[in-house]
Amino acid sequence: MRPFRRPLLPILAALLAVVTVAGASGCAYLEIKERELVYRPVRDYVRTPADLGLRFEELWIDVAKDDGSRERIHAWWLPSARPDAPAVLYLHGVRWSLGSNLFRLNRWHQLGFNVLAIDYRGFGRSDGDLPSEPQIHADARAAWAELVRREPRADKRFIYGHSLGAAVALDLAVRADGATGVIAESGFTSLPDVVAGTNRAVSLLVTQRFDALARVRELKVPAMFVHGTADNVVPPAMSEALYAAAPEPKRLLMIEGANHGNWNGVGLDDWARAIDEFVGVAGSAQRARTAVAGTS
Repeated sequence: MRPFRRPLLPILAALLAVVTVAGASGCAYLEIKERELVYRPVRDYVRTPADLGLRFEELWIDVAKDDGSRERIHAWWLPSARPDAPAVLYLHGVRWSLGSNLFRLNRWHQLGFNVLAIDYRGFGRSDGDLPSEPQIHADARAAWAELVRREPRADKRFIYGHSLGAAVALDLAVRADGATGVIAESGFTSLPDVVAGTNRAVSLLVTQRFDALARVRELKVPAMFVHGTADNVVPPAMSEALYAAAPEPKRLLMIEGANHGNWNGVGLDDWARAIDEFVGVAGSAQRARTAVAGTS
């Protein structure tokens, strides 16, 4: 997710004058300009998992539009060599596309996961033009249906999101059936909260809200929150707030010295151990829920 501090805030502040002068039409114009500023997709890319020596399947997933027509989201399926591998839906942030997320996809694959990764509409090779919050949530739900089709066991289905994708993942975990657990990395409480850190007046104009703090309180599955302590894009305190609001079972991992985009060395080892432990706890919790449901 790109920093909001320099390019976004001055332009949104200027658009405040447009709203004041133009009334309702100005508000519509402001929303379009905001979406153009918030979402920074790369429309195509030259690298694929094959560049890392990874076997993968290219997918196209149908998603319905409000008018009843259909569009497609582009996805990759990276199968694990393990026959009993868990599966994870990978949801990226506001910037770039799948081709720019290969290092994180490879990280999950190396942990032994089957990975389903998507580009939201307007990103990469997916259909659509200008992304929006409702479209992104719809794309995540369509991708989740595909993951459930590929992984029938409810104790082996996980949702992961980075930055804006963390908010999408938490929303999906609340709304979707059959998730084992959700992992939110470098997540924020809401987009207006991120903007408010620099300009509270401008934050009131933000229409793409992604209110993760509201959603996290409704979780019915285990959640894990990960954040680098040196993140200068999304304050680490936001993951702490999400963790505090989430019901049990939950886990918080703060990686010392890590930034918004990546970490290596000891931080990566800690992350891998924590994910492995979380998968075990979440899987056991899901099996217990299934057993209770079966006896009721």
